[in-house]
Amino acid sequence: MTAGAIEPMTMADGAEIGVYRVKPAGERRGGLVVVQEIFGITEHIREVADSYAAEGYEVLAPALFDREHPGFEAAYDGPDFARAVELARTLHPFEQSLADVQTCVDALGTDGAGPVFEVGYCYGGSVAWLAATRMHGVAAASGYYGGQVPATADEEPKVPVVLHFGRYDQSIPMEGVDKIAAKDWPNATVHVYDAGHGFNSDRRKDYHEPSAELARHRTLTLFRPNGG
Repeated sequence: MTAGAIEPMTMADGAEIGVYRVKPAGERRGGLVVVQEIFGITEHIREVADSYAAEGYEVLAPALFDREHPGFEAAYDGPDFARAVELARTLHPFEQSLADVQTCVDALGTDGAGPVFEVGYCYGGSVAWLAATRMHGVAAASGYYGGQVPATADEEPKVPVVLHFGRYDQSIPMEGVDKIAAKDWPNATVHVYDAGHGFNSDRRKDYHEPSAELARHRTLTLFRPNGG
């Protein structure tokens, strides 16, 4: 499998943060921004990025919390979990994450380099949803269990987006998922899996392999007809 490396990249505000970059294997299908969970650019996120590069995508995965905690990479429990929550909910402005992801989208889409897509997990799932409603230069997006999606359900997506939620996710009640599904936006598709939060990560207790595989298939199936 193709493997990448973390490189410095200058954002729109002049700050330099780390970005995990992976070159595509074989012919380039397009660009892809992979947006992290609250735990940083973990081994799992790097493996996700590598796996999409193996499908032909040039991947950027920005370390969104580098301004507040350079090189942050957390475990899923204990003090690391508490620090991740502090960064995501208190110390790091969510709008800054949107701006940094937009910078990555712009970088991947320069010089007619083909379509740019986005996939995000947990914290990144919310970013991916808002990429479809607010950002420019995104061809399609896939958001996994984004907690802020129900709160922004009134924002109509400008590009195709697929959303993945776990039926047993204690942090995202089903009424919130039903709210976004009821909007019936033409560009949005909502899928619910018999799984909990974080079902895509094989490092987490709620990992559910059948759901993870199906969600990935649906993500790639979304990208293909939109230029990828």
